[in-house]
Amino acid sequence: MKLARNIGLASAMVALPTLGFAQDATPGVDAASDTIFILNSLLFLVGGFLVFWMAAGFAMLEAGLVRGKNVTMQLIKNISLFSLAAIFYYLIGYNLMYPLGTWSVDGVLSGVWGVGVLEAVGVGRDGADDYGYASTGSDFFFQLMFCATTASIVSGTLAERIKLWPFLIFTIILTAIIYPLQASWKWGGGFLDEAGFLDFAGSTVVHSVGGWAALTGALILGPRIGKYKDGRTIPMPGSNLTLATLGTFILWLGWFGFNGGSQLAMGTVGDVADVSRIFANTNTAAAGGAIAALLLTQFMYKKPDLTMVLNGALAGLVSITAEPLTPTLGAATLIGAVGGVIVVFAIPMMDKLKIDDVVGAIPVHLIAGIWGTIAVVFTNSDASLGTQLYAIIVVGIFTVVTSGVVWFILNAVMGLRVDEEAEINGLDMAELGMEAYPEFSKG
Repeated sequence: MKLARNIGLASAMVALPTLGFAQDATPGVDAASDTIFILNSLLFLVGGFLVFWMAAGFAMLEAGLVRGKNVTMQLIKNISLFSLAAIFYYLIGYNLMYPLGTWSVDGVLSGVWGVGVLEAVGVGRDGADDYGYASTGSDFFFQLMFCATTASIVSGTLAERIKLWPFLIFTIILTAIIYPLQASWKWGGGFLDEAGFLDFAGSTVVHSVGGWAALTGALILGPRIGKYKDGRTIPMPGSNLTLATLGTFILWLGWFGFNGGSQLAMGTVGDVADVSRIFANTNTAAAGGAIAALLLTQFMYKKPDLTMVLNGALAGLVSITAEPLTPTLGAATLIGAVGGVIVVFAIPMMDKLKIDDVVGAIPVHLIAGIWGTIAVVFTNSDASLGTQLYAIIVVGIFTVVTSGVVWFILNAVMGLRVDEEAEINGLDMAELGMEAYPEFSKG
């Protein structure tokens, strides 16, 4: 099976007489194994469609935080990037990410090449790829959603000035190669996993990778016209804070699948108890991030800032993602709260550096992702600070270099940025010829 995270699969073979499932009367068949296979597969499927719903959350968040003249562009980017991720993760990424112990370069590059292959229609016990664990289709579906999430992170940062097709080409390379390759180093049993790096659900493997790719693109692309003028940052309010808030709640909901599904097993009492614990910790970390941002913006600006509170909740979620199991509820709340504080200070810092991040994705996913990866050492005795920092640096350098090369090539060949007139008039009309809110247009 392609799942290589640290979950103690031996415990999954414990019999489950209290679950109330009908016992299989077939001689020589272990009905408890059927139950484990079904429940584990179900966890991946339910977790997967919850993470899929995060795609809607990203779309609504970005649609709300960009200006009205660019909303349609964000929506088409989000549905297109998810669809491209689904296709290219199947074509290349899945086997690149999970080499099943077969390496071209040991611990670094998969030796398994080709498209993802599911089990046969109507497969039975004898034909299942891993009857003792879960179905291949459920695994593929679950892992794909993480891949697509990485691409969604990049979309919001580069909004309002990047051309559609160069962005989508970058998405293909990110989801087919960049994300799966570095993920194989941890979740595919590669050299970071062997070194003892711990990242339960992807503060580094998913969120920081999206953040690094977004930061590299933002530096190459440059800020929006008029964003920074005479040493001042010019506010460019989003079009619809109602949509942005809805998007945040959708992401919050999807995160239960993101972190809870990453337990990767639901066949024992212990597994289900752990999934429950993960849900509770994930929720309270988001709350901690939101409240920290609420109080801090009230203190600093004399008025609460909704966009900071929304990003504070998301930063709390990213912060707990590296280790949502071992903290107590109190510790999880504090870990999330630090994420909320990070957002309040990091977003103005980005503006001082003239790095234009339209939705605040770099502080939320990159900086809070780094914090969350480090925070593992506070609650998990198996974690080493040196190893956690080593992995952060390795993944950061790899993602910046590979993303930078792709962005530079796309910029040289196609040009990344729309022209000045198109940016001023809005990408909806210039790139797509349609508006999200035509009844409010000046015409």
